[in-house]
Amino acid sequence: MRTKKQKEINMLNNILSISGKPGLFKLVSRGKNMLIVESLLNGKRMPAYSHDKVISLADIAMFTQDGEEPLAKVMDAVKKVENGAIVSLSSKATSEELRNWFGTILPDFDRERVYPSDIKKLISWYNILTESNNNDFLAETKEVEETQE
Repeated sequence: MRTKKQKEINMLNNILSISGKPGLFKLVSRGKNMLIVESLLNGKRMPAYSHDKVISLADIAMFTQDGEEPLAKVMDAVKKVENGAIVSLSSKATSEELRNWFGTILPDFDRERVYPSDIKKLISWYNILTESNNNDFLAETKEVEETQE
């Protein structure tokens, strides 16, 4: 018997951050004990091994007063505020300027647990994704046929 099931496809599932390596990476393939990734900055492919700290952007969230907000929703809010362009805030902005800007994006963010370095990383990631035309942040729902016995 075939049934149709809705499945969320999130672009951020295949975008990775690798600790110690600059920029973001797109998952290309999986090998034995490693991932093959492609840099969104220069397009070079390289392996990411099991000992590297690799995290999918879909697994990241920002702290709010009431819990957490998924990174995809935060990035979509940045896209709306910046009209789809790269962030206009300078990378040399003060901590207060960063917090004020982020307050327009996510008004109820936790000011004690979200550090200026987190906001700078968010801006950097958003700019990389926007420049590489990977800015469909929210999940798409698609119907997938599933076979059941």
